[in-house]
Amino acid sequence: MNELTTDVSWTGVIVGAVVSFLVGWLWFSPKLFGTKWAEGVGVELGTAGNMPVGAMVAQFIGLMLMSWFVGVTAVSNALLTVILATVAFIVLAYSGGMFAQKSGYARNVEAGYWIICLVIMIVFQGVF
Repeated sequence: MNELTTDVSWTGVIVGAVVSFLVGWLWFSPKLFGTKWAEGVGVELGTAGNMPVGAMVAQFIGLMLMSWFVGVTAVSNALLTVILATVAFIVLAYSGGMFAQKSGYARNVEAGYWIICLVIMIVFQGVF
């Protein structure tokens, strides 16, 4: 049970989540994939002032939980478990996007973001 709390690199967890959140901000911005992604999901990109706060908070909490999961599997020598779980989540989210009639581009952007987050979190567990 120690690996769930004390053995985990909490610096790695927090930095991995924060960096993933910031990468998401850029990833879904008009500078990268945001404009075409927004068209593919049927939403309008707004300005930073009118971001959906609830969605942003939920995103950050989810990233913290995912980063913690990466940390737990790292100290348990079970990183393959988190990779498998993330790939399963991506496939399920991708199929959900198909049901929601998101464009293939939008689904690929979202899947790519989750893969990037996983890589970031694994790297920061190794660094810290």
